[in-house]
Amino acid sequence: MEIGVPKEIKDQEFRVGLSPASAQALGQQGHQVFVETGAGVGAGFPDADYEQVGATVVTEAVHAWNRELVIKVKEPLLAEYDLLQAGQILFTYLHLAADRTLTERLMASGVSAIAYETVEINVGDRSALPLLTPMSVIAGRLSIQFGAHFLERQQGGRGVLLGGIPGVKPGKVVIVGGGVVGTEAARMAIGMGAQVTILDINVERLTYLETLFGSRIELLYSNAQHLAEGVPTADLLVGAVLVPGKRAPILVSRQLVQQMASGSVIVDVAVDQGGCVETLFTTSHTDPVYIAEGVLHYGVPNMPGAVPWTATQALNHSTFPFVAQLANQGLAALDQDAALKKGLNVHRHRLVHPAIQQVFPDLVA
Repeated sequence: MEIGVPKEIKDQEFRVGLSPASAQALGQQGHQVFVETGAGVGAGFPDADYEQVGATVVTEAVHAWNRELVIKVKEPLLAEYDLLQAGQILFTYLHLAADRTLTERLMASGVSAIAYETVEINVGDRSALPLLTPMSVIAGRLSIQFGAHFLERQQGGRGVLLGGIPGVKPGKVVIVGGGVVGTEAARMAIGMGAQVTILDINVERLTYLETLFGSRIELLYSNAQHLAEGVPTADLLVGAVLVPGKRAPILVSRQLVQQMASGSVIVDVAVDQGGCVETLFTTSHTDPVYIAEGVLHYGVPNMPGAVPWTATQALNHSTFPFVAQLANQGLAALDQDAALKKGLNVHRHRLVHPAIQQVFPDLVA
Protein backbone atom coordinates (compact mmCIF):
# COMPACT_ATOMS: atom_id res chain seq x y z
CA MET A 1 0.00 0.00 0.00
CA GLU A 2 1.07 3.59 -0.63
CA ILE A 3 1.22 5.52 2.65
CA GLY A 4 1.48 9.32 2.83
CA VAL A 5 2.93 11.35 5.70
CA PRO A 6 2.19 15.08 5.25
CA LYS A 7 3.99 17.80 7.18
CA GLU A 8 1.83 19.15 9.99
CA ILE A 9 0.66 22.73 9.41
CA LYS A 10 -0.95 23.50 12.77
CA ASP A 11 0.83 26.34 14.59
CA GLN A 12 4.20 25.11 15.87
CA GLU A 13 3.18 21.47 15.54
CA PHE A 14 6.49 19.66 15.08
CA ARG A 15 5.37 16.07 15.59
CA VAL A 16 5.24 13.77 12.57
CA GLY A 17 2.90 10.88 11.80
CA LEU A 18 5.59 8.28 11.19
CA SER A 19 9.12 8.20 12.56
CA PRO A 20 11.90 6.83 10.33
CA ALA A 21 11.82 3.60 12.36
CA SER A 22 8.10 3.18 11.62
CA ALA A 23 8.63 4.01 7.94
CA GLN A 24 11.38 1.40 7.77
CA ALA A 25 9.19 -1.27 9.36
CA LEU A 26 6.40 -0.57 6.88
CA GLY A 27 8.86 -0.74 4.00
CA GLN A 28 10.04 -4.13 5.21
CA GLN A 29 6.42 -5.31 4.99
CA GLY A 30 6.31 -4.30 1.34
CA HIS A 31 4.65 -0.89 1.60
CA GLN A 32 5.76 2.41 0.05
CA VAL A 33 6.01 5.42 2.35
CA PHE A 34 5.90 8.96 0.95
CA VAL A 35 6.99 11.69 3.38
CA GLU A 36 6.59 15.39 2.67
CA THR A 37 9.92 17.19 2.84
CA GLY A 38 10.60 18.68 6.24
CA ALA A 39 7.82 16.70 7.91
CA GLY A 40 10.13 15.23 10.54
CA VAL A 41 12.69 18.00 10.95
CA GLY A 42 11.03 19.58 13.98
CA ALA A 43 11.03 16.22 15.76
CA GLY A 44 14.72 15.66 15.00
CA PHE A 45 14.26 13.52 11.88
CA PRO A 46 15.70 15.15 8.72
CA ASP A 47 14.67 14.02 5.25
CA ALA A 48 17.87 11.99 4.94
CA ASP A 49 16.76 9.76 7.82
CA TYR A 50 13.68 8.74 5.86
CA GLU A 51 15.58 8.27 2.62
CA GLN A 52 18.08 6.02 4.39
CA VAL A 53 15.30 3.63 5.40
CA GLY A 54 13.76 3.50 1.93
CA ALA A 55 10.99 6.09 2.18
CA THR A 56 10.41 8.55 -0.64
CA VAL A 57 10.63 12.25 0.23
CA VAL A 58 8.20 14.37 -1.82
CA THR A 59 8.42 18.12 -2.24
CA GLU A 60 4.72 19.03 -2.14
CA ALA A 61 1.95 18.24 0.32
CA VAL A 62 -0.35 16.96 -2.43
CA HIS A 63 2.09 14.15 -3.18
CA ALA A 64 1.94 12.96 0.41
CA TRP A 65 -1.85 13.31 0.55
CA ASN A 66 -2.47 11.55 -2.76
CA ARG A 67 -2.12 8.07 -1.18
CA GLU A 68 -4.39 5.23 -0.09
CA LEU A 69 -3.52 5.67 3.59
CA VAL A 70 -2.56 9.01 5.15
CA ILE A 71 -0.95 9.10 8.60
CA LYS A 72 -0.95 12.41 10.48
CA VAL A 73 -0.82 13.69 14.04
CA LYS A 74 -3.38 16.52 14.12
CA GLU A 75 -6.68 17.03 12.38
CA PRO A 76 -6.79 18.43 8.82
CA LEU A 77 -6.97 22.22 8.74
CA LEU A 78 -8.80 24.41 6.25
CA ALA A 79 -5.85 24.49 3.81
CA GLU A 80 -5.91 20.68 3.72
CA TYR A 81 -9.62 20.12 3.17
CA ASP A 82 -9.32 20.03 -0.61
CA LEU A 83 -6.62 17.34 -0.34
CA LEU A 84 -9.03 14.83 1.18
CA GLN A 85 -10.04 12.12 -1.30
CA ALA A 86 -12.94 9.69 -1.55
CA GLY A 87 -11.93 6.14 -0.65
CA GLN A 88 -8.85 7.29 1.24
CA ILE A 89 -8.09 6.17 4.81
CA LEU A 90 -7.09 8.97 7.18
CA PHE A 91 -5.58 8.00 10.54
CA THR A 92 -4.92 10.86 12.96
CA TYR A 93 -6.28 12.76 15.97
CA LEU A 94 -9.60 14.37 15.00
CA HIS A 95 -11.55 15.53 18.10
CA LEU A 96 -14.66 16.02 15.97
CA ALA A 97 -17.01 16.74 18.87
CA ALA A 98 -15.52 20.23 19.07
CA ASP A 99 -15.35 20.83 15.30
CA ARG A 100 -18.54 20.67 13.26
CA THR A 101 -16.91 22.20 10.17
CA LEU A 102 -14.26 19.49 9.96
CA THR A 103 -16.88 16.82 10.55
CA GLU A 104 -18.93 18.09 7.63
CA ARG A 105 -15.90 18.32 5.33
CA LEU A 106 -14.79 14.79 6.15
CA MET A 107 -18.29 13.57 5.37
CA ALA A 108 -18.42 15.49 2.10
CA SER A 109 -15.03 14.16 0.98
CA GLY A 110 -15.88 10.46 1.16
CA VAL A 111 -12.78 9.69 3.22
CA SER A 112 -12.75 6.99 5.90
CA ALA A 113 -11.47 8.87 8.94
CA ILE A 114 -10.19 6.92 11.95
CA ALA A 115 -9.43 8.95 15.07
CA TYR A 116 -6.60 8.01 17.38
CA GLU A 117 -8.54 9.28 20.38
CA THR A 118 -11.50 6.92 19.90
CA VAL A 119 -9.58 3.68 19.30
CA GLU A 120 -10.63 1.75 22.39
CA ILE A 121 -9.44 -1.51 23.92
CA ASN A 122 -10.76 -3.58 26.82
CA VAL A 123 -8.45 -4.15 29.76
CA GLY A 124 -10.13 -6.51 32.17
CA ASP A 125 -13.45 -4.98 33.13
CA ARG A 126 -12.63 -1.48 31.91
CA SER A 127 -11.91 0.24 28.61
CA ALA A 128 -8.77 2.16 27.69
CA LEU A 129 -7.72 4.59 24.96
CA PRO A 130 -4.26 3.35 23.94
CA LEU A 131 -3.55 6.03 21.33
CA LEU A 132 -4.69 8.91 23.49
CA THR A 133 -2.86 7.78 26.62
CA PRO A 134 0.75 8.59 25.64
CA MET A 135 -0.14 12.14 24.62
CA SER A 136 -2.29 12.52 27.74
CA VAL A 137 0.72 11.55 29.84
CA ILE A 138 2.81 14.21 28.13
CA ALA A 139 0.08 16.87 28.24
CA GLY A 140 -0.54 16.21 31.93
CA ARG A 141 3.12 16.66 32.77
CA LEU A 142 3.43 19.73 30.56
CA SER A 143 0.38 21.34 32.17
CA ILE A 144 2.36 21.78 35.38
CA GLN A 145 5.55 22.76 33.57
CA PHE A 146 3.74 25.45 31.58
CA GLY A 147 1.61 26.48 34.54
CA ALA A 148 4.68 27.02 36.72
CA HIS A 149 6.23 29.10 33.93
CA PHE A 150 3.23 31.40 33.55
CA LEU A 151 2.95 31.86 37.29
CA GLU A 152 6.24 33.75 37.05
CA ARG A 153 5.75 37.48 37.46
CA GLN A 154 7.61 38.28 34.24
CA GLN A 155 5.00 36.20 32.38
CA GLY A 156 2.12 38.06 34.02
CA GLY A 157 1.53 35.57 36.81
CA ARG A 158 1.26 35.92 40.58
CA GLY A 159 4.95 35.29 41.14
CA VAL A 160 4.31 32.04 43.04
CA LEU A 161 6.90 29.26 43.24
CA LEU A 162 4.84 26.07 43.28
CA GLY A 163 7.19 24.29 45.66
CA GLY A 164 7.55 27.20 48.04
CA ILE A 165 10.61 27.25 50.33
CA PRO A 166 11.10 26.69 54.07
CA GLY A 167 9.11 29.40 55.80
CA VAL A 168 6.92 30.16 52.76
CA LYS A 169 3.94 27.98 51.88
CA PRO A 170 3.89 26.20 48.50
CA GLY A 171 1.57 27.06 45.67
CA LYS A 172 -1.78 25.30 45.37
CA VAL A 173 -2.63 23.21 42.32
CA VAL A 174 -6.24 22.17 41.77
CA ILE A 175 -6.82 19.50 39.11
CA VAL A 176 -10.33 18.88 37.76
CA GLY A 177 -10.35 15.29 36.53
CA GLY A 178 -8.37 12.33 37.82
CA GLY A 179 -7.76 10.38 34.62
CA VAL A 180 -4.41 10.02 32.87
CA VAL A 181 -3.91 13.78 32.40
CA GLY A 182 -4.89 14.58 35.97
CA THR A 183 -2.74 11.80 37.40
CA GLU A 184 0.35 12.91 35.50
CA ALA A 185 -0.27 16.54 36.38
CA ALA A 186 -0.48 15.55 40.05
CA ARG A 187 2.71 13.52 39.77
CA MET A 188 4.61 16.54 38.45
CA ALA A 189 3.05 19.00 40.90
CA ILE A 190 3.83 16.77 43.88
CA GLY A 191 7.38 16.39 42.60
CA MET A 192 7.71 20.18 42.61
CA GLY A 193 6.44 20.31 46.19
CA ALA A 194 3.09 21.95 45.48
CA GLN A 195 -0.09 21.48 47.52
CA VAL A 196 -2.32 19.37 45.24
CA THR A 197 -6.04 18.65 45.08
CA ILE A 198 -7.75 16.39 42.53
CA LEU A 199 -11.51 16.39 41.97
CA ASP A 200 -13.21 13.52 40.13
CA ILE A 201 -16.66 11.96 39.95
CA ASN A 202 -15.34 8.38 39.90
CA VAL A 203 -14.96 7.16 43.47
CA GLU A 204 -13.05 4.06 42.34
CA ARG A 205 -10.56 6.31 40.56
CA LEU A 206 -10.14 8.44 43.67
CA THR A 207 -9.49 5.28 45.65
CA TYR A 208 -6.83 4.24 43.15
CA LEU A 209 -5.22 7.68 43.35
CA GLU A 210 -5.04 7.33 47.12
CA THR A 211 -3.06 4.10 46.72
CA LEU A 212 -0.80 5.92 44.27
CA PHE A 213 -0.17 9.17 46.15
CA GLY A 214 -1.27 8.48 49.72
CA SER A 215 -1.53 11.49 52.00
CA ARG A 216 0.53 13.71 49.68
CA ILE A 217 -2.63 14.77 47.87
CA GLU A 218 -6.19 15.85 48.68
CA LEU A 219 -8.80 13.80 46.84
CA LEU A 220 -12.34 15.18 46.58
CA TYR A 221 -15.52 14.11 44.87
CA SER A 222 -16.22 16.57 42.07
CA ASN A 223 -19.43 18.41 42.82
CA ALA A 224 -20.57 22.02 42.79
CA GLN A 225 -19.68 22.57 46.44
CA HIS A 226 -16.15 21.22 46.22
CA LEU A 227 -15.50 23.12 42.98
CA ALA A 228 -16.78 26.32 44.61
CA GLU A 229 -14.45 25.76 47.55
CA GLY A 230 -11.38 24.66 45.61
CA VAL A 231 -11.20 26.67 42.40
CA PRO A 232 -10.96 30.16 44.01
CA THR A 233 -7.99 29.01 46.13
CA ALA A 234 -5.94 27.66 43.23
CA ASP A 235 -2.73 29.31 42.10
CA LEU A 236 -2.79 26.87 39.17
CA LEU A 237 -6.00 25.24 37.94
CA VAL A 238 -5.66 22.32 35.52
CA GLY A 239 -8.64 21.18 33.44
CA ALA A 240 -8.24 17.44 32.86
CA VAL A 241 -11.78 16.33 31.99
CA LEU A 242 -12.37 13.72 29.29
CA VAL A 243 -15.65 12.29 28.01
CA PRO A 244 -14.50 10.03 25.13
CA GLY A 245 -15.80 11.23 21.80
CA LYS A 246 -17.88 14.02 23.31
CA ARG A 247 -17.45 17.69 24.12
CA ALA A 248 -16.06 18.30 27.59
CA PRO A 249 -18.66 19.65 30.04
CA ILE A 250 -18.22 23.15 31.45
CA LEU A 251 -17.43 22.56 35.12
CA VAL A 252 -15.68 25.82 36.03
CA SER A 253 -17.94 28.83 35.56
CA ARG A 254 -16.92 32.40 34.89
CA GLN A 255 -18.14 33.23 38.39
CA LEU A 256 -15.61 30.82 39.90
CA VAL A 257 -12.81 32.21 37.73
CA GLN A 258 -13.69 35.71 38.96
CA GLN A 259 -12.99 34.52 42.51
CA MET A 260 -9.47 33.35 41.71
CA ALA A 261 -6.57 35.60 42.74
CA SER A 262 -5.25 38.01 40.13
CA GLY A 263 -2.33 36.44 38.28
CA SER A 264 -3.43 32.86 38.89
CA VAL A 265 -3.14 30.47 35.93
CA ILE A 266 -5.56 28.10 34.22
CA VAL A 267 -4.26 25.36 31.91
CA ASP A 268 -7.16 23.51 30.28
CA VAL A 269 -5.91 20.31 28.67
CA ALA A 270 -9.51 19.55 27.66
CA VAL A 271 -9.49 22.44 25.18
CA ASP A 272 -9.22 20.10 22.17
CA GLN A 273 -12.62 18.73 23.22
CA GLY A 274 -14.06 22.19 23.82
CA GLY A 275 -12.63 22.85 27.28
CA CYS A 276 -14.13 22.54 30.78
CA VAL A 277 -13.62 26.19 31.82
CA GLU A 278 -16.24 28.73 30.70
CA THR A 279 -13.74 31.57 30.18
CA LEU A 280 -11.25 29.55 28.16
CA PHE A 281 -10.85 29.56 24.39
CA THR A 282 -8.30 27.96 22.08
CA THR A 283 -4.86 29.56 21.85
CA SER A 284 -1.62 28.48 20.13
CA HIS A 285 2.03 27.87 20.91
CA THR A 286 2.81 31.21 19.24
CA ASP A 287 0.36 33.11 21.44
CA PRO A 288 -0.41 30.70 24.29
CA VAL A 289 -2.03 32.83 27.00
CA TYR A 290 -4.50 35.64 27.50
CA ILE A 291 -5.99 37.29 30.58
CA ALA A 292 -9.67 37.02 31.45
CA GLU A 293 -11.10 38.08 34.81
CA GLY A 294 -7.53 38.80 35.91
CA VAL A 295 -6.47 35.16 35.40
CA LEU A 296 -3.98 33.86 32.82
CA HIS A 297 -5.60 31.28 30.54
CA TYR A 298 -3.54 28.72 28.59
CA GLY A 299 -5.56 26.90 25.90
CA VAL A 300 -3.10 25.30 23.48
CA PRO A 301 -4.78 22.17 22.03
CA ASN A 302 -1.58 20.48 20.84
CA MET A 303 0.55 20.75 23.96
CA PRO A 304 2.73 17.67 23.19
CA GLY A 305 3.88 19.48 20.04
CA ALA A 306 6.22 21.40 22.35
CA VAL A 307 8.27 18.24 22.90
CA PRO A 308 8.09 16.61 19.45
CA TRP A 309 11.16 14.37 19.76
CA THR A 310 9.65 12.63 22.77
CA ALA A 311 6.04 12.85 21.63
CA THR A 312 6.55 11.51 18.09
CA GLN A 313 8.29 8.39 19.33
CA ALA A 314 5.79 7.83 22.14
CA LEU A 315 2.89 8.18 19.70
CA ASN A 316 4.48 5.88 17.12
CA HIS A 317 5.07 3.16 19.69
CA SER A 318 1.30 3.07 20.24
CA THR A 319 -0.03 3.74 16.73
CA PHE A 320 2.29 1.51 14.70
CA PRO A 321 0.49 -1.83 15.26
CA PHE A 322 -2.75 -0.25 14.03
CA VAL A 323 -1.00 1.49 11.12
CA ALA A 324 0.48 -1.85 10.07
CA GLN A 325 -2.96 -3.48 10.21
CA LEU A 326 -4.44 -0.78 7.97
CA ALA A 327 -1.51 -0.98 5.57
CA ASN A 328 -1.72 -4.76 5.31
CA GLN A 329 -5.50 -5.18 5.21
CA GLY A 330 -7.00 -1.81 4.34
CA LEU A 331 -10.48 -1.21 5.78
CA ALA A 332 -10.87 -4.97 6.26
CA ALA A 333 -8.70 -4.47 9.34
CA LEU A 334 -11.72 -2.88 11.04
CA ASP A 335 -13.59 -6.18 10.88
CA GLN A 336 -10.61 -8.01 12.38
CA ASP A 337 -9.94 -5.58 15.23
CA ALA A 338 -12.81 -4.30 17.36
CA ALA A 339 -10.57 -1.67 18.99
CA LEU A 340 -9.62 -0.17 15.64
CA LYS A 341 -13.22 -0.26 14.44
CA LYS A 342 -14.23 1.90 17.40
CA GLY A 343 -11.84 4.52 16.05
CA LEU A 344 -13.84 4.95 12.84
CA ASN A 345 -15.56 8.34 12.96
CA VAL A 346 -16.56 9.05 9.36
CA HIS A 347 -16.96 6.48 6.59
CA ARG A 348 -18.04 7.02 2.98
CA HIS A 349 -19.95 10.26 3.56
CA ARG A 350 -21.53 9.02 6.81
CA LEU A 351 -20.94 9.97 10.44
CA VAL A 352 -20.67 6.57 12.14
CA HIS A 353 -19.22 7.04 15.64
CA PRO A 354 -22.08 6.85 18.21
CA ALA A 355 -20.70 9.50 20.58
CA ILE A 356 -20.18 12.04 17.79
CA GLN A 357 -23.59 11.22 16.35
CA GLN A 358 -25.02 12.34 19.67
CA VAL A 359 -23.14 15.65 19.37
CA PHE A 360 -24.34 16.26 15.78
CA PRO A 361 -27.65 14.36 15.48
CA ASP A 362 -28.69 16.37 12.43
CA LEU A 363 -25.72 14.98 10.49
CA VAL A 364 -26.83 11.38 10.95
CA ALA A 365 -28.46 9.89 7.87
